[in-house]
Amino acid sequence: MSLDLQLQSLDEQGYVLLPAVLEPLRIALLRCAIDDLQPIHWDYQGLLEHYKCVFNRDPLWLPFLDLPAPIALAEAALGADCHVIGQTAWRSHPGYPGMALHLDHLPMQLPDWLSERGDFVQPAQILTAQLYLSDIDQDIGPTWIVPGSHRAGRPPLPGEDQWQGRQALPVLCQAGDALVFRSDVWHSGGANNSQARVRDMLQVHYGRRMVAQKFSPYLNWRFNPQVLEAATPRQRRLLGEHAETEYD
Repeated sequence: MSLDLQLQSLDEQGYVLLPAVLEPLRIALLRCAIDDLQPIHWDYQGLLEHYKCVFNRDPLWLPFLDLPAPIALAEAALGADCHVIGQTAWRSHPGYPGMALHLDHLPMQLPDWLSERGDFVQPAQILTAQLYLSDIDQDIGPTWIVPGSHRAGRPPLPGEDQWQGRQALPVLCQAGDALVFRSDVWHSGGANNSQARVRDMLQVHYGRRMVAQKFSPYLNWRFNPQVLEAATPRQRRLLGEHAETEYD
């Protein structure tokens, strides 16, 4: 799919699936790296493991900030000066119950009369790239998305699973594929109903230049010198090394 068609899908559907952004060797590398992660600050373990800001733990994670297909789409949609506002590693185990339908961030809630028209879309402010490290089928727990729901300009109501007649759909794909979606599209995480398979995923969150980088643990945040030394100029920009603007 061309970049223009990817942008069109983001605009119309709120998401796009990018095939084969990771090869098997890198998938294996990342799964082993998740094995070694330990909780820091708001990280947690259990049926769902969640690790924030993994880019700062080891230079190993840096190349996954600017994989060719996701970064090309992020820069086209958010601007050539966009940056990373997070990189999180996830692992769901059998028995994980899933996550209800939600949105991640709503730039501005629309009035009802405009939301109901369904023909107005706010410019994207934040994109998430979910890099799948496992084959995603119904049993292991796919991401579900309500196509076009970013045009609602509001969060889903409790129990709501559709918008303007369009129901949530599962994103079924292969290890190495990437799902890129807007922060205001309605989505959920499926339950892991498999018997013995874990669902591994790496997320990269991209924001426009003026979307703040809020790296946990905030006031105690320090960049890892080894990471900064290993980062390319583009990766340093993604980490926040920007050209001066009127607000700096």
